[in-house]
Amino acid sequence: MSKLHIDQYSNLESVIHHRDPRIKLIAFFALVLFIVITPPESFMTFALYGTFIFILILLSKIPIKYVIKRSIIIIPFVLIIVVFTPFLKKGSILWDYQIGSIKIAITYEGLIMLWNVLIKAYLSLLSMILLMASTRFINLIKAMRCLRLPKLVVMIFSFMYRYLFVLHDELTKMKYAKESRTMGDKRFFRIKVLSNMLGVLFIKSYERGESLYLAMCSRGFDGTIRTLDQDRLTKNDIFFLLLVAVLLAFIMMSGYFID
Repeated sequence: MSKLHIDQYSNLESVIHHRDPRIKLIAFFALVLFIVITPPESFMTFALYGTFIFILILLSKIPIKYVIKRSIIIIPFVLIIVVFTPFLKKGSILWDYQIGSIKIAITYEGLIMLWNVLIKAYLSLLSMILLMASTRFINLIKAMRCLRLPKLVVMIFSFMYRYLFVLHDELTKMKYAKESRTMGDKRFFRIKVLSNMLGVLFIKSYERGESLYLAMCSRGFDGTIRTLDQDRLTKNDIFFLLLVAVLLAFIMMSGYFID
């Protein structure tokens, strides 16, 4: 069985863990929304958002090392997208260098755009990691359904969570098979071998998805995921949501005054 642990800290006892999944989903998406709409020059506002997220991590009792390790994995992908922005964005030139007939220049507007994408992506990522780590994934799926998110989106997330482990097991088996046929060669990530393995994995995933779809249709599945237990909101849940809303509004307003 796969050793993936997406929500391995979801059973901890903390203020964050005890909150209703619907409340957490609304609160954290509101946090991400406030982060996204913040002007890039509001440096103090981003610092306050980072402090707020750090406090939430401490309250959740989730190891900070775990959150940082998960967040760093995504940063290279963000950098690939925006790493050339300071050189391509037109504006006030801060530094330039001439290489033959080619002139390389870094602009202030380009650096601001780079900062804007990086800080918003990282803070939003920290928020989503905290949400995922403090809530069982099945409860998040149920919260999405209760909040009337599109049925198709909820179903895709549900099957993604269920079969991510299956695909990981398939990839692990293929890795072991490859190693057993190459006399212990550890160069698993060679481009040609990896591309062939990913192609086979894609075909297997497609065939498994077709079989699953036909099996579920034959049993009358209409896209609705039903559960027996129902969550109930408490006064503490409402208080938590209101507190988050007030703090976000305070951070946004204080950031404007300070900056």
